[in-house]
Amino acid sequence: MENLNYETVVSQQNAELTTTAEATEIYTPKPRDRRNPNTWDTLYLDGAIPVNPVAKAYMIQDLQSWTRNYLLIPIKLLANVMLAVIMTVKRLLPFQFNAYGLMHKSAAFFLNNFVSPAACYLIVRHICIGSNIINFLIDNGPDPTLEKSTLYPRTVDDLADSAFLEHDLILYNFVLDYNEAERANPQWLQQVKQRGINYDSIEPVTVEIDFHSRRWLRILDLESAIELFKVFYSLCLTSDEFARAVLSLQLDENIGVYIGRLTDDYDWHHVIANRHPLAPNSPFNAARDLFLHGIISEYLYRYLELRKQLSS
Repeated sequence: MENLNYETVVSQQNAELTTTAEATEIYTPKPRDRRNPNTWDTLYLDGAIPVNPVAKAYMIQDLQSWTRNYLLIPIKLLANVMLAVIMTVKRLLPFQFNAYGLMHKSAAFFLNNFVSPAACYLIVRHICIGSNIINFLIDNGPDPTLEKSTLYPRTVDDLADSAFLEHDLILYNFVLDYNEAERANPQWLQQVKQRGINYDSIEPVTVEIDFHSRRWLRILDLESAIELFKVFYSLCLTSDEFARAVLSLQLDENIGVYIGRLTDDYDWHHVIANRHPLAPNSPFNAARDLFLHGIISEYLYRYLELRKQLSS
């Protein structure tokens, strides 16, 4: 198997055009001023960590949002107070309840009416690339016949059909199925390396977001929106289900290890910030962990896209 390490992949990224026509329409760097370098241009043009150019353009656009600069901190304070109340009450109740339909329909309504189109794009895209990463691991895992993810929303309205819950269930069932298959076929890794890595699941994803209709309240940045929605998420799930959702974010490290074993390349693991699932993080950090999870997934997916290009 060709040795495609992280350094080679980064070189491939930097050898390509740093922007595409579509990305340039979303974010255009300003003229260079050496006495006053622009923060956002620096982040956008730096190629040390590969990121899809269009997704990165929307990320930079989202980071510049005025709601992130002025509302994120008070939103965090309010959200954590509300979360503490909800978690305490639900722990004290003699019964548990959930409301999946209400949760997802409310999420779609919230995203469509109060969250910026850039943030909506990144959320829908995240669900799709998550499915592709899981399917890539199945294609190259101990049992390629494991059930694959078919969760590929294209619009915000598609999320109303239990997309967030399914996203978590797909991940947990994949980890359980994958490890069961490993125990049944202990020689699988040598077999995969002999035949070569299958990149068929690493494909572009299609996201359809309306960036043109004017809705005056579509202003919230991604992290502010996540902070608010985590409160409603905790309300509409049982205590155990919410804890499961929070812990799923720390499985980023496990996914990274699975891919590192396939590629013999762990040099890129420094980009994985969500680690150590045996030491669960506080649910009060869930929104920040989810924000990081989205960025880590983008890093990982671009890494796999570039490996696919180099292997062809």
